[in-house]
Formats: sequence, structure tokens, C-alpha cells
Amino acid sequence: MHRSLLVLASLLALSSTAPAFSQSFPNRPVSLVVPAPPGGIVDSTARMVAEPMGKLLGQPVVVDNRGGASGNIGYAHVARAAADGYTILTSYSAFHIANPVLMQGLNWAQKDFAPIGMVAVATNVIAVHPSVRAETLTELIELLKREPNKLNYASQGNGSLAHIGTELFKLQTGTQMLHVPYRGSGPAMQDLLAGQVQLFITTPPSAMQHVQSGKLRGLAITGKNRHPGLPSVPTTAEAGLPGFELEGWVALFAPVGTPAEALSRLTAALRGSLEQEDTRKRASAAGVEIRFMAPEALASLVRSEAEAWTRVIRTANIRAD
Repeated sequence: MHRSLLVLASLLALSSTAPAFSQSFPNRPVSLVVPAPPGGIVDSTARMVAEPMGKLLGQPVVVDNRGGASGNIGYAHVARAAADGYTILTSYSAFHIANPVLMQGLNWAQKDFAPIGMVAVATNVIAVHPSVRAETLTELIELLKREPNKLNYASQGNGSLAHIGTELFKLQTGTQMLHVPYRGSGPAMQDLLAGQVQLFITTPPSAMQHVQSGKLRGLAITGKNRHPGLPSVPTTAEAGLPGFELEGWVALFAPVGTPAEALSRLTAALRGSLEQEDTRKRASAAGVEIRFMAPEALASLVRSEAEAWTRVIRTANIRAD
């Protein structure tokens, strides 16, 4: 009888302390790895959520920039980190989706990461030089079909979001253009303004002032919504090309195998941080649109985009620089 009472008491003690164990994460700072140098959308988005997430978690979330090798240094660091929730990744879609297809011998894979949630998206604008004889996206597609390979398009380099996205545009519209890769958006924009290239799919902040001044023509926004800085530029769906969207997303991931309790607390903290007014102001200043996505939906998005981008990369024979 006494033995039974002791066993029962032990079970009750364990059950009463179980919640305390599940709530013990985190008990030290969380490292938020950014696979890019300071500055830029990935870094600014990470810093946008780090402080409010830390307050909600009760422990600091410290941004750790580990740029280089097209994001692969940061990705590999998190993939090899302990799966305990204390080292998490700020992931960018162009790295997360394209790198495993474009590059050989990576020491990380998509399956190495468990989703925490999407943070934000950065849309793009299809911008053309005023010399292009097209006032609308429909007119551009008609022009490209009449005169294949007469226009050049710019990108930030082989395998960049603009490169893959414009090749996707070509596949969906049955058109042809010649690719001119640059090392970054700055040189590409300079040559677009000079008319050396005729089209560039780029982020609205880099093209906004030139579209507003008439130096460039914005034909369409490649996201779900119009951009507040270019309210007169229609979305691709509004412009007659439904189904073509090109948005760069930023999301948080943890090493696969991270305990469910830790993932749940990180997801809740991320979501809570994105609901704060100050975070929304910082998102607007950074040129991104807050768009929370839960882990299951994010995992589904990764699978569908990986399939679509792999098809484009292999069809267009895209190779990394």
C-alpha cells in the first residue's frame, strides 16, 4: 500500500512539473543568424523582429551576421547547430529555394531546417526603359512575341531572383529576351537608365524615383498587391498576366529536430512581434510587406516553389556565377 502511494505521489509530482519543463525555453539568448552582411532586406528584416521577439520570449534575440558564399555560410552554420532552438536562421527565398538547385556540393539542404514562420515579402516591379514601345504589360508581351531576342534584360547576376524570375516570365508568356547579368542592382539600374538594357525586374525602392520622374516605365508589380510607393502601377494579375508572381520572402527556420515546444514558442513570439505597430513602421521603412505564415503553410510553400524554380532553372539552363 505504501509503495503504491509513493508511486502515485511520484507521478503526480512529475505531472505537476511537466509544464515548467516545457516553459523553460528559452533560458538564455537566442542567436538569429543572418546569412548576409549588414544592410539589405534580409538583415533589416531580421533586426525588425529581433528586439520584439526577445521581449516576448523573455531572453534577447541577438542578430548574428554570417554572410558570404551566396548565403551558404550562414545556412551551413545553422544546419550544423544544436537543434535546441537557440540558433535559428533568417532565410531568404532566393537562397533557400535556388541554391540547392544551382550549386553543387552544398553542406546543407532544405530538409535540414524546420519552419518557424514567414516574416515578410518584398515584391518587385517590371521596369522598362522609355524607349521600349510598350505602355502596358500586354503590349510588352506582344512586342516580345513580334521581335524575339530584340530586347535585353538585366539581373543582379546568374541565379539571382531577377534572373530566375524573368526566365519564369519568358516561359509563361512564350517570349524571348537576352540576359545581361550584372554584379548587383546598382550597375544593372545604371545601364537600364542609360538604355543599355531595356528591362529589369527589381525592387520598387530602387526604381521608384525613376518611375515617378519618367526616366523609367513601371509596367506591373509582381506581387499580390499594388505597392504604396507606385499606386498607379497595376499588379501582374490586373495587367493581364494572372498566375505570374515574383516575391522574395524572408522567413525564420530552426535546425530540424528542434523540440516542438521551442518551435511553438518561437512561432508565437514571431507572430506577436509582427502584430506590433512599431514593427509595421520598420517594415515600411525597409521596403517589405509583413506577411506572417504559419509553419505548415510555409513548409508547403517551400515545396511548391522548389518544384517550380527547379523546373525553370533546368529549362533555362541557369548556372550560378
